[in-house]
Amino acid sequence: MVTRIKELRIQAGMTQQQLADRVHVSSRTIISIEREQYSPSLMLAYRIAQVFGVSVEELCCLPENLQKEDQVYENL
Repeated sequence: MVTRIKELRIQAGMTQQQLADRVHVSSRTIISIEREQYSPSLMLAYRIAQVFGVSVEELCCLPENLQKEDQVYENL
């Protein structure tokens, strides 16, 4: 899943560890999300969105991800 976490974190001048501490996860979790290797749970996405003052939809690029998913299903 594509997210804006890295972009928002850098804009806020935060390290991965600082963000991880604020949302009570490991820095490895933040790294994995930023690398699109792991999709955050709804609750984690909500906590991260709160840190940056954005909606979960905005944080997780939901329109873009929905479009990507639809294209995958069209090709099946």
